[in-house]
Amino acid sequence: MQKTDLQQGDVTRLATGFQFVEGPVWHPDGHWLFSDIPANRIHKISPNGALETYREPSGNSNGLTFAPDGRLVACEHGKRRVSQSTAPDAAEVLVESFKGKRLNSPNDVVVHSSGATYFTDPPYGIQPDEQEQPCNGVYRVAPDGAMALLVDDFERPNGLGFSPDEKTLYIDDSHHQHIRAFDVTADGTLENGRLFCDLASDSNGEFLGLIEAPEVPANCARHLHPHAISDGANVGLYRADEGAGRRRALDQSRLDP
Repeated sequence: MQKTDLQQGDVTRLATGFQFVEGPVWHPDGHWLFSDIPANRIHKISPNGALETYREPSGNSNGLTFAPDGRLVACEHGKRRVSQSTAPDAAEVLVESFKGKRLNSPNDVVVHSSGATYFTDPPYGIQPDEQEQPCNGVYRVAPDGAMALLVDDFERPNGLGFSPDEKTLYIDDSHHQHIRAFDVTADGTLENGRLFCDLASDSNGEFLGLIEAPEVPANCARHLHPHAISDGANVGLYRADEGAGRRRALDQSRLDP
């Protein structure tokens, strides 16, 4: 991570008045998509602020991402599945069960350049008596559809993201307020899990920046054009030029092993 990634930039509110915003993602055609979970919608917004409904109902979607081939991949709390689509009204199931039991409520998702999908499955969208899986897992779906449970010891796995070279996968555990890092092996599995950052206490990493957002952020996504981060706050969507957005960033090279 370069320190220039976190230089102060202007924070621009793109839209507000939503119920709970999550999963902002930038499309190369020049617009954002984001979820409003309780409203059961995915919205589309252009940089000039033009807002429209992209999909309704959305399955109470949460995390969104685009696959290398252009598919929109969505974690759907309401339908307890991960879906994929190439058009607003063409969502189809990517995966909705594991070993014959329904998933909990898929939360966040990333797609590797190989086409493999990685997602977290905490129980936020279900009642305790509805849970069928024995754990709150992290899963991988191979390009051929084969599914594997990669990690089963998270309390509440949430956001996840690859390093730029895709050799490391970072996964947040919201309950423990920490981020773990895993090496991504040649076959796509994870190994060498370790603590990357403890957000609940002071860290030995070098503090790089804290940039305030007008509302409490829920998620964020960086896109290369324009150079900005889109920040899904609780009820609004913000664009933060050149890396603004309320977050604490740590230089991995300066963390104790």
